[in-house]
Amino acid sequence: MSAAFTNRRLKYTDAVTSSALPLDQLDFSNRFTTELPADPDGRAVPRQVERAAFSRVTPAPTAAPSLVAHAAEVAELLGIDEATVTSDDFAQVFSGNRLPDGSDSFSMVYGGHQFGNWAGQLGDGRATAIGEIRTPDGGYQTLQLKGAGLTPYSRGADGLAVLRSSVREFLCSEAMFHLGVPTTRALSLVLTGDKVVRDMFYDGNPKPELGAIVCRVAPSFTRFGNFQLPASRGDLDLLRQLVDFTIRADFPELVPDDEPTVLSDATIVAWYAEVVRRTAVMIVEWMRVGFVHGVMNTDNMSILGLTIDYGPYGWLDNFDPDWTPNTTDAGQRRYRFGHQPPIAHWNLAQLGSALTSLVEDHEPLQKALNAYVETHETGFAEMMAAKLGLGALTEGDNDLIAGVLHILTLAETDMTIFYRRLADLPANADTPEDRLAPLLDAYYLPEQLTDEVKAEIDQWLAAYQARLAQAGRPDADRKAAMDAVNPKFVLRNYLAQLVIDGIEGGAPSDAGATDTETIDIYELLDVLRMPYDEHPEHEAWAGKRPDWARERAGCSQLSCSS
Repeated sequence: MSAAFTNRRLKYTDAVTSSALPLDQLDFSNRFTTELPADPDGRAVPRQVERAAFSRVTPAPTAAPSLVAHAAEVAELLGIDEATVTSDDFAQVFSGNRLPDGSDSFSMVYGGHQFGNWAGQLGDGRATAIGEIRTPDGGYQTLQLKGAGLTPYSRGADGLAVLRSSVREFLCSEAMFHLGVPTTRALSLVLTGDKVVRDMFYDGNPKPELGAIVCRVAPSFTRFGNFQLPASRGDLDLLRQLVDFTIRADFPELVPDDEPTVLSDATIVAWYAEVVRRTAVMIVEWMRVGFVHGVMNTDNMSILGLTIDYGPYGWLDNFDPDWTPNTTDAGQRRYRFGHQPPIAHWNLAQLGSALTSLVEDHEPLQKALNAYVETHETGFAEMMAAKLGLGALTEGDNDLIAGVLHILTLAETDMTIFYRRLADLPANADTPEDRLAPLLDAYYLPEQLTDEVKAEIDQWLAAYQARLAQAGRPDADRKAAMDAVNPKFVLRNYLAQLVIDGIEGGAPSDAGATDTETIDIYELLDVLRMPYDEHPEHEAWAGKRPDWARERAGCSQLSCSS
């Protein structure tokens, strides 16, 4: 621990004894740091770390931490009451200025494939977990501070984060959860009182920005890359320890009562099959709501099948299967929306390859991997049938699904609005004009709706109506079912940017949106908690992306810069 940090901690805790601080009552279990080998070198300097699963790291001190926002449901999950959330100690702890009693802070080491190429050692370059706690419901959650300073895995960076990326991570973690998408959570967003220099566009124009820290929450932050790195180094002892620990800690239901101390090949294969299944389910949910992760490197793939690491993500406004939100990926488009399912399959194959040295017979691993395609295809078809209000799939529905994905590309069509408004189509509408009318608000450029395009859209709508007539489902029932899976509100990039503008003091004069009001973070969070409800007072947030957001930084594509 540095002298500066020690002095800061003593200065703060001099004023109040440890026993008086509620966060010291968190029930730290710290299984990861207790049961797995640690890096013996305590220096937070970039270096190669071998034969260890993590390094113990102390968060960097911050100048004047202040709470910007928190997720009340996450605080409740962790057993933290509202009075504690609003205390100064909460901001101190979740900015890293004070470690509560029982904390064992650490950063994990892992490797990964980045944009398809093996990158070697990576690790938590700007994330420090303050520890794992037992929650009041009997579960386990790890509390991780993103932007908490240097770790041995920071490489050439400073380990810090800025407000804009932190707001996006905080909001999206919670938005995804309430949409029903498997995800890590976010407890808090804290301004540090420090400035962090970033070159947002990588164009040689760095500038100081507001520093911030998000406390991320998950049962585990273990990634595919945690297993890839020791496998690549031939460190089978560490690989075995990591696999055994992960299965016993996070997948205990897979361990037979009579399992030996060293897990059997059958248990490892069953675990891998479950990771494959969970990943397929997660990807189907991404596709359902129009989410594009942007950086599907293997080090950004959760072993629990959770969406993890919200960097240059994006939501489809106009439906474009080739769109990526990541400027770094603009040329290759490896992680574009429509390519996410096969990328997940490829990433799972890399994880499976890392496990082959632990399993004598590789065929069961291959069989488990092969199941991804069927799991995803079946899940995708069922998801699309639900979005269309079809109920159980019947013969010919695959053609109907392919057809709707095609007509979405005929004109610039807002995906979220299209599916939401499709629920308003009367089953008995008998003219092309009546069939198209509920969908008109979904089109960005009405002039693209030529007679030829309208005819092609109507051909599909007529076929869809015929299928609805076959199902015989009352319009009101179908609408209720469709509205339950087709959100009205998603975290469009421009909405997050308006929140950032508000915290920073308002939209800058060159933003192209000078007459646009900013958005209060809690007001938006309240809507995102119930994304399938109507919220008529916030109808504008459910509308199409405004024209000024097409090109504005933060509203279209984003870089990997924090």
